[in-house]
Amino acid sequence: MATGSGARRHFVAVAAVLGWAGLSIQMYLIFYSRWTLGASLLGGLMSFFSYFTVLSNTLVATVLTCELTSRESAARRWFLQPSVSSGIAVSIAVVGIAYNLLLRHLWHPEGWQWLADELLHDVMPLLFLVYWWWCVPKGRLRLGHIAWWVIYPLLYFGYSLWRGHVLAVYPYPFIDVEKLGYPQVFINAGGLLAGFVVIALLMVSLDRRR
Repeated sequence: MATGSGARRHFVAVAAVLGWAGLSIQMYLIFYSRWTLGASLLGGLMSFFSYFTVLSNTLVATVLTCELTSRESAARRWFLQPSVSSGIAVSIAVVGIAYNLLLRHLWHPEGWQWLADELLHDVMPLLFLVYWWWCVPKGRLRLGHIAWWVIYPLLYFGYSLWRGHVLAVYPYPFIDVEKLGYPQVFINAGGLLAGFVVIALLMVSLDRRR
């Protein structure tokens, strides 16, 4: 038992470091780009947190860090609830699947951008799903949890439309109202939400089987 516990702790530690590393590299690249252009760094910070990928990876890294810490707090207890960490697992799974199906072919990053890209879209989704399978207590999920989980992507979608309306900048091409129009954007968002729900149903099913 001690050996297994130690292995889990080492796994979580490595995953947490990789998660924060990916986010740090991406933030540095955005800040450096804006600095060279003479643009606002505060605007760069807002741009950084305008991506569902970044928000979801931040939640993932936070859960992993809470798993490592032993100091009790309300935030730690909340993030480590199976219903919360499972909802985050669904979100990061959507990040990995949506990126590889819809976005990967649109650009070909190199160097540090490639590393950040791989960490945030491929490595961390896989590691967090392993964490969920290995470390999160099972048998706690109910179908009703899905209704709470979908609030996060719905709020994000609403914020992205509002921000895009104000700044004429959209984080992802499939929700670019300027190019696609609202009807197509809502169709695209509906498809992604349906995919989110399917993954959530699979998560609940796996939780019950275990």
